[in-house]
Amino acid sequence: MKYDFTSILERKGKDAIAVDSVGSGFGPEGPREGFDFIPMWVADMNFPTVPTVPEAIIERAKHPAYGYFAPREEYYQAIIDWQKTRNKVPDLEKEQIGYENGVLGGVISALTSLAAPGDPVLLHSPTYIGFTGSISNNGYRIVHSPLKKDDVGIYRMDFEDMDAKIKENHIHVAVFCSPHNPAGRVWEHWELQRAMEIFEANQVTVISDEIWSDILLNGHTHIPTQSVNDYAREHTVALYAPSKTFNLAGLIGSYHIIYNRALRDRVEAKGTKPHYNSMNVLSMYALMGAYSPQGKEWVDELCQVLTENANYACGFIREHFAGVEVSKPQGTYMLFLDCSRWCGEHGKTIEDVLKAGWNVGVGWQDGRPFHGPCHIRMNLALPLSRVQEAFGRLKEYVFC
Repeated sequence: MKYDFTSILERKGKDAIAVDSVGSGFGPEGPREGFDFIPMWVADMNFPTVPTVPEAIIERAKHPAYGYFAPREEYYQAIIDWQKTRNKVPDLEKEQIGYENGVLGGVISALTSLAAPGDPVLLHSPTYIGFTGSISNNGYRIVHSPLKKDDVGIYRMDFEDMDAKIKENHIHVAVFCSPHNPAGRVWEHWELQRAMEIFEANQVTVISDEIWSDILLNGHTHIPTQSVNDYAREHTVALYAPSKTFNLAGLIGSYHIIYNRALRDRVEAKGTKPHYNSMNVLSMYALMGAYSPQGKEWVDELCQVLTENANYACGFIREHFAGVEVSKPQGTYMLFLDCSRWCGEHGKTIEDVLKAGWNVGVGWQDGRPFHGPCHIRMNLALPLSRVQEAFGRLKEYVFC
């Protein structure tokens, strides 16, 4: 490969929550003596980003003035080119792109422009913890429509339940996740089309978090929600960012795509009136460095690496962890382990399993806040050698 996905990146002392908060008194306890720590909980990557990102930041930072600025035309063109190349979006225009400090901030800007506090909002479960916190903290009532596994263990939307929940609760806004976090689903066209038919029949506007759209495994293809039909194009707020793809979360910076002018005006009014939604000049250059030809090459290699990691992990679980169930992710770099049967057969609680992993340096994440009652969420965005080491420890010390 052209880029380095095998070296172990030393992140300690470099402001990484995933590492520096462990054992600090402000985060989880560290491993017991004799085990180094493998960060598999916070959803960022343990790979160096594509070199064009730091190159773009450093080159701009050489100029010793960082005052007020306006986004460059190259910023918008980079997004237009990226969406055309990666997502087959043929007709995106500058006016349809808007800046957001973060995807969750964009969710709230859109939600508060479409509904009043106390109103119900439809989400699928399992549910990204960031949705739960931000939506609840702003006074909205979350109504969950659980995903169901089919006969081969793939998470699917329950369309009948969605329609019933929308009608019963008089819901007019849905927050959608595509690809889905934490289930790892990359929705097929027919699934998106059926969901949009339900939303259209009930006059539901969709807020679609597509931050994971670049991270696709085993040849799966992301289909933008807005591309499904005319209703989806006019009634969807789509949210994207380079942060998950290129490990740039600490730089802040996301964007929305909204085709409907009236909807766009309402969302942008919410995001701009408080004067909090302001782009960082170095974040702008980071996006341009990421959405470059080299960035496209880097992401293609990243997806190969993550595919190998996911295939290894799921195969290892199937072979060695009888009673632990996992749906192989089609996108994202997260696993969502269902330990219900294993815990029942071994007289253990999910707390026992989580603690046993942390004791031997496998830093994984409690799945209960994601509405997985006996689940664990795991980050696979590490060199394969570290993934193999982690699963070896789980076999020897946890699922034994």
